[in-house]
Amino acid sequence: MNRFLCALVILLLCFSCGELVPNPDENPNNITRDSSEKTEEKQQEFAIVIHGGAGTILRKNMSPEKEAAYKAKLEEAIRTGYEILKNGGSSLDAVEKTINVMEDSPLFNAGKGAVFTNAATNELDASIMDGKTLNAGASAGTTTVKNPINLARAVMEKSEHVMLSGKGAETFAEEQGLEIVAPEYFYTENRFQSLKKIKDKEKTELDHDAKTAFYDPMIKDSKFGTVGCVALDKNGNLAAGTSTGGMTNKRYGRIGDAPIIGSGTYANNATCAVSSTGWGEYFIRAQVAHDISALMEYKGLSLKEAAQLVIQEKVPNLGGNGGIVAVDKNGYMVMEFNTAGMYRASMTDGGEITIKIYE
Repeated sequence: MNRFLCALVILLLCFSCGELVPNPDENPNNITRDSSEKTEEKQQEFAIVIHGGAGTILRKNMSPEKEAAYKAKLEEAIRTGYEILKNGGSSLDAVEKTINVMEDSPLFNAGKGAVFTNAATNELDASIMDGKTLNAGASAGTTTVKNPINLARAVMEKSEHVMLSGKGAETFAEEQGLEIVAPEYFYTENRFQSLKKIKDKEKTELDHDAKTAFYDPMIKDSKFGTVGCVALDKNGNLAAGTSTGGMTNKRYGRIGDAPIIGSGTYANNATCAVSSTGWGEYFIRAQVAHDISALMEYKGLSLKEAAQLVIQEKVPNLGGNGGIVAVDKNGYMVMEFNTAGMYRASMTDGGEITIKIYE
């Protein structure tokens, strides 16, 4: 009997000690979870996060008046979506209406504030995705649709396709009764001056030396600029949307990551919703938005861990930069970027609002 009791005690000690030894297979990236991640355990009834683009956004280059204008518009936009969610509306409606506010503002590179192409035109892209059904819609290269995010949603819900582009997308928009404007609607003087600066730089620097661009944020960030929104509604449904004017001085019908499902936009009720902003070519190659979701689904990473891995390691390792906003199925939100700043805001179900611009 004594031998049996001794064996039983030894066996119990082995089991209890085994729990103290971390299993490397359970954390293959060796990422340490800090105490701040405990907020993930608190389920939020609904949540919303937005961005207005990332880049060399420095306080020294921002006047108090301009900073106040950006913060006011970010607050207007996110409160628009928040009210929809608070009143039981869908995450898709919240995303679309929130992005509309930013598209209608000349402050952001989307809709009214879209940047100019090399041909001095404005070509707009957008996408939206439903986390419940994994249905998605996108439009690219349009010049007359006032709110491209509305077109993206119409493509998702009213067509059998995922992406429409150019004149065909504009014809579809007219058939759906969306608001059509003259191309001149998108003209803003500051965006046109940005194009002129970049063209002047091309003329004087045939070797394309990027060093001088550092001193002019407009030139340095010619490849940046997008607006986006992600939301979780009271029914547990996630949605994501992104809209942009693309890259200043772009040519040849260039299309970035914003209308690419999995790169600029992704939503899946099983994991998270993501909207990207940054150097589109690298975000396409890295499939940034989907990769964050996949890391959560297949490797068991938290949203915070997945976002950090992709934005702070994978994208920079390729040579790109930018950021994302995201929300997971529990309402945990992240705003991750590797640039000097990103226009961003978030709101919890309790009405707590955060608005930030700089790093």
